[in-house]
Amino acid sequence: MHPQEQIDFVKKQLEERKEPYVSAFSLLIHRADSSFSIRHHAVEDFSVPGFYQDKEGHRRLSVGLQVDGMSAYSCALAWKFTGKKKYADRALYFMNSWAKMNRKYSQMDGSLVMSYSGTTLMIAADLLKDYKRWRTADQEQFKVWTKNVFRHAANSIRFRDNNSGDWSRLASVLANAYLDDAEDLQEDIRLIKKDLFDKIAEDGHMVEEVKRQGNGIWYTYFSLAPLTASMWVIYNETGENLFFAEKNGASVKKALDYLLYYNQHPQEWKYFKDPVTGSVHSMYGFWPANLLEAMSNIYDSEDYRAYVAPHRPVMYGKHDYAWTFPTLMPLSLNGYK
Repeated sequence: MHPQEQIDFVKKQLEERKEPYVSAFSLLIHRADSSFSIRHHAVEDFSVPGFYQDKEGHRRLSVGLQVDGMSAYSCALAWKFTGKKKYADRALYFMNSWAKMNRKYSQMDGSLVMSYSGTTLMIAADLLKDYKRWRTADQEQFKVWTKNVFRHAANSIRFRDNNSGDWSRLASVLANAYLDDAEDLQEDIRLIKKDLFDKIAEDGHMVEEVKRQGNGIWYTYFSLAPLTASMWVIYNETGENLFFAEKNGASVKKALDYLLYYNQHPQEWKYFKDPVTGSVHSMYGFWPANLLEAMSNIYDSEDYRAYVAPHRPVMYGKHDYAWTFPTLMPLSLNGYK
């Protein structure tokens, strides 16, 4: 998720005290520092009921992984920029807790929530690969957990053709990148290519997501965020660029444009009256600003930049983790200068 060239570029911006990187870094450090007052929430059975069957239970049983994963990710990234061992050690505290305690997932949404919330643990693990104080035995235990629980959960639903499939594929892509499993990574790539243009219509709407009544715009974001994040990791791992794939006029860019337009003009959304849109009034940041911030450099879009600019620096840490620190960690397909 964060190639060394990207990290080196951001370090230089911070050394030169450039904005919006300095402000975005302050948000990261604030989040990382807050993790020192949090005790881990690892459980043997990550058991999460279906959201529409038990909303309260779903949220209550999901939040532990979300808090721990965000803490690990924030601290691992903070270590990369500061070199302070306290951050790396704190990230390992959460990672090792889940690796040692969590043995399975269950109920209707256990696999899905592990996929969209556990991505943070995979990114943290990749960031800490070269940390010398991560004991070999603990690294091996984390790999076992990654294979037997996390990736198993993801791969059990990666055949799905909606946002569930997109999140599980991102989780699998990240796990395979961490495990250096090129064979299973190719299966993720095959699945993404296979149904990409079944998901995206010629006008840019997401076929399965617009069916979600008042949450159609949200679910459009919720599909495109992991889909584009998977493409970014695949590009970094293999060099294959899926961002500009096109068929009969349909493309990821058109889907993003569609999302932006209707998030700004919800009264024109034809699938449901008064749909939910992204809100700026959130302590966690807001969607789709995080996604559009990440994609602004991929597609060199002034429209995306104009939408995001008043709200920088953007950090998104609610419950799904694809584009969490997009202002701090910009993307580039042409190198960093």
